[in-house]
Order: sequence, then C-alpha cells, then structure tokens
Amino acid sequence: MSKLEIIVASTRPGRVGPSVAHWIESEATAHGGFDEVEVVDLAEVNLPFMNEPNHPRLGRYTHQHTRDWSAKVAEADAFVFVMPEYNYGYNAELKNAIDYLHVEWQYKPVGMVSYGGVSAGTRAAQMIKQVVTTLKMTPVPEAVSIPFVNQLLDEDRRLVPNDVMTGSAKAMLDELVRVAEALRPLRAPAAP
Repeated sequence: MSKLEIIVASTRPGRVGPSVAHWIESEATAHGGFDEVEVVDLAEVNLPFMNEPNHPRLGRYTHQHTRDWSAKVAEADAFVFVMPEYNYGYNAELKNAIDYLHVEWQYKPVGMVSYGGVSAGTRAAQMIKQVVTTLKMTPVPEAVSIPFVNQLLDEDRRLVPNDVMTGSAKAMLDELVRVAEALRPLRAPAAP
C-alpha cells in the first residue's frame, strides 16, 4: 500500500489552498499511482506555534497534537505541498508543521503545487527545498505552478485547470510514484 498526503499550507480566511488541493486530489486519484490519497489541511490540524520541549529528532513528544501529527505524517509515502507565496517565501504555518517532526519526513518525496500572482508561488517552492532536503526528503523537480490563481476559480471557488496545469500534475505525480518506490528501502520505521 502506498499513500500520498496533500498538505494544504495556508490557514488564513478566504484562502485558495483548499480549492487547489481538491483539484490535485482528483488528479492524483485519477492518476492511480498511489493506493490512497488524502488531503491534510493545516487549518484543521491546528498546530500551535512549536511548543515541544525536546528536539524533534528524539521523538519524545509531550503533547497529543504532536503525537497525532507524527502519526499522520509517518503513515505517508509521499507528499504534495499546496502552498501560497507570502513575501517571496513560504508561509509560517507550513514551516511550523515541518519543524514539529524529524524522522517522520525522512526518505519521502515531496511535490510542490504553488500558486499566487505573476510568480505562481515559485519563489516559495524554491525556498522550501532547502528545508525539506535537510530532513532527507526528496523534492521532485516536476511541479505545478499556478499564476493568477484567482482567475481560475469558478463561481463556487472550484479550481478550473488549464492543459498546462493538468500536464504538470501528471508529470509530478509520475515522478512522486517513481521516487517514493525508489526510497522505500531507506525509510526508517515510523516514529513513536
């Protein structure tokens, strides 16, 4: 069994992230490369700003919210970060969610679905690669970059993709499947 988790990074009111995530979820489900596809919304996870007393590499979590987050991340084989760009970078909630854990991220690929205005969130996607590689994650080069994302929402705020987005999603998902399988022997047992 293989599982893809699509993490919605933005938590602010009026955000576009859930619309983008539901689109990429439908693409991933239709793709069929993963046995299970799940959207994980950081607004629902609702992690406080890092409040664990021990370094995450130790896995000695004192709070239930951290143990729950650990279990959620540990069960995945690959990730897609659905992320906006804030001031040329990734948002604090995503960085906080990443920093809570350590071993749970290791040897898993991550794809970036970024969105925004003219830059399509590409600066944020590029910047976060330094963070994820430090945790032994493998960012795949194939990505989905969505410029002027608000122009692609219908009256119900559903994302209406174009051919470039659909083609990019397929390429990213193909590579996530390939890399997830290649890294499988390296993955450590799930953290406690």
